[in-house]
Amino acid sequence: MNIRAQVSMVFHLDKCIGCHTCSVACKNIWTDRVGAEYMWWNNVETKPGTGYPTLWEDQEKYKGGWERSGANGHSSKLRLKLQGRGGALANIFFNPYLPTVDDYYEPWTYDYENLFNAPEGDDQPTARPVSLITGKTIETIEAGPNWDDDLGGSPIYAANDPNLSRLSAQEREQMNELERVVFFYLPRICNHCLNAGCVAACPAGAIYKRGEDGIVLISQEKCRAWRMCISGCPYKKTYFNWNTGKSEKCILCFPRLETGQAPACFHSCVGRIRYLGVLLYDADRIEEAAGVSDAELVEAQRSLIQDPFDPKVIGDARASGISDQMIASAQNSPVYKFVMRWKLALPLHPEFRTLPMLFYVPPMLPVLAKLQQGRYELADGHEEGLAPMFSSLEQARLPLRYMAGMFSAGNERIMEAVYRKLIAVRLYMRAKQVKDISEAEAQMALKLGETTPEEAEAIVRLTARPTYEERFVIPPLAREQAIEATLDPYTHKLEAGFGFRQSPERRW
Repeated sequence: MNIRAQVSMVFHLDKCIGCHTCSVACKNIWTDRVGAEYMWWNNVETKPGTGYPTLWEDQEKYKGGWERSGANGHSSKLRLKLQGRGGALANIFFNPYLPTVDDYYEPWTYDYENLFNAPEGDDQPTARPVSLITGKTIETIEAGPNWDDDLGGSPIYAANDPNLSRLSAQEREQMNELERVVFFYLPRICNHCLNAGCVAACPAGAIYKRGEDGIVLISQEKCRAWRMCISGCPYKKTYFNWNTGKSEKCILCFPRLETGQAPACFHSCVGRIRYLGVLLYDADRIEEAAGVSDAELVEAQRSLIQDPFDPKVIGDARASGISDQMIASAQNSPVYKFVMRWKLALPLHPEFRTLPMLFYVPPMLPVLAKLQQGRYELADGHEEGLAPMFSSLEQARLPLRYMAGMFSAGNERIMEAVYRKLIAVRLYMRAKQVKDISEAEAQMALKLGETTPEEAEAIVRLTARPTYEERFVIPPLAREQAIEATLDPYTHKLEAGFGFRQSPERRW
């Protein structure tokens, strides 16, 4: 096994309140400059909704990520959905799948000078919007970074959500009923994927994955502004700086990580939804895991992640240059608990086959439908109780099929298993704290959720009452040692990093 270490993340969506504090923290530190006004390395979307940039999930439009080759995509061999080498050469001066500024929004400020210094008159002075790109007045503002914020349940924006294509007409109509409007928040940053489409799409080889921690970065020296990385990333988390002529993206605040601090968006999160830790994975099986069928993708990605307590894994990790401190961080990682031990956190759109290393605990579905004669009734007509709480999964206001389309490549069995465990933990704690559910029902809920009282307590502890050190297990990256280890003693140029068998310079 070729064991590598990856700094990974979990976002617990049931705790996100949509305050955008994470977005503002990132904007103030990294993208508050000329050419980066429209960049939101961290953004929070309302789902169902079209997202940012508009319809980023529609890969028929943007051609991001990977696809299986062969007739009808049945081969396990992967190819970029964007293009092959011949297509890259043909489109190098014009990329037809590149998002335009209208897919994002034209950043603007206001003419405050006119507002503050207007001469006395009969009319109220105004501050007209002015483009930060052209400097000209914008007549009508038609979009913004959070244009459909809190309107995910409306027929205006939610109706265009690409994930709704999996639903029946009745399910789509049900989601938009006035009294049943429902939405949740989806914070997004770069996923720092194992099989990153942006890395493969870059003709200049400017994008690379750090060997010691898996963070994906863009060399500002090597970038030649071909912008293929923007199309190659299916999550649209690479941006082009129109002022510098270079592409930029989330760097996971690696300067903060190298000094033992959490990334800015993690540190500032009001809902404390974010967790950071290390995962160990087998790099030799990346292509195999990304090449399976859609229904098998989640399990295949789980199989890549190795047990940090396994003596063989520990030995192989040490052989790859991974330090004992990094291994210890992997053993204490909250990400490993959510993803592997409890199997509650899932990747976003695994069908893009980039093997994203940002995982999401899906939000609890609002199973209650409407009030009838003073009592809530569920979507299937039953009154609230233990059995309907589980049976209503198939008819929840946010359909299970919708959630599966986002987090399990359409595999509803995996999605149902996650929700059964989440519901079981909720009912167990309700029986313990509120005491409106009997002990027998609580035990039955744990059985249906395939969990135990000890596991339920551990999930609640890490979800509701974690300390800073439990949420963020930041490994000692020892960057100075990593640089020293990758220098050729004769040329003093970068050689292979921890786990990289060939240096970025020599891979292209």
